This record gives sequence, C-alpha cells and structure tokens, in this order.
Amino acid sequence: MSLNRQPNIAEHDAIYEELINAQRDLGDEQAEMFLAKLVLILANHVGDRAVLSEAIALARANTLATAG
Repeated sequence: MSLNRQPNIAEHDAIYEELINAQRDLGDEQAEMFLAKLVLILANHVGDRAVLSEAIALARANTLATAG
C-alpha cells in the first residue's frame, strides 16, 4: 500500500468542522493531546509502517516548508 495523496475525504467540510468543534473549550495543552491521540488512533488503523513513515516525512517536510 502507498500513501494516498489525492483528496479522499467525503464531506471534507463537515470533518473539518467536527475537528474544530472537538477542540472547542480545550486549552492549548489539551488540544495538542487530543491531536496526538487522534494521530495515534488513526496510525493504528492504517497499520502499514511504510505508509506511516511516508506520511510522517511528508508532514514534517510540509511543516518545515511553511514555517515562517
């Protein structure tokens, strides 16, 4: 399996809203913890080490490229 880089989320606006709402009323530390837990839950669901490594590298590169 390889990392799917194409848009693949049905109702993407609704998912974005759900993510924002899930963090509402959380402090910064709690929001970071929430996101870390969500990442680990989804990583477990994916399960493929190569895909996860590719996603980690992509996220890091994108973060470094947009850091301002």
